[in-house]
Amino acid sequence: MEILGGGSQRPKGETRNVSSCGVLFAAPGPVQVGEPIEYVITLPKAPGARLDVHLRCVGKVVRSHQPAAAFAATLERYEFVRGKL
Repeated sequence: MEILGGGSQRPKGETRNVSSCGVLFAAPGPVQVGEPIEYVITLPKAPGARLDVHLRCVGKVVRSHQPAAAFAATLERYEFVRGKL
């Protein structure tokens, strides 16, 4: 998972749980509740497939767990992106 924020930083995190309405992440640092977020989830390549499939998602941070640096975000909109980002 890669978090695409408004600035130039693109912190890497780990997706812990994905559902139809949101995602739970583990990330290297805190994220503010209410902050808009754009993130990319790379799906495992199917056997014989040539390209990675990425899911570009947009949502908002709804919950933050400290000190574990975990947070939950909504999944409000998404699109599939094939190949390199």
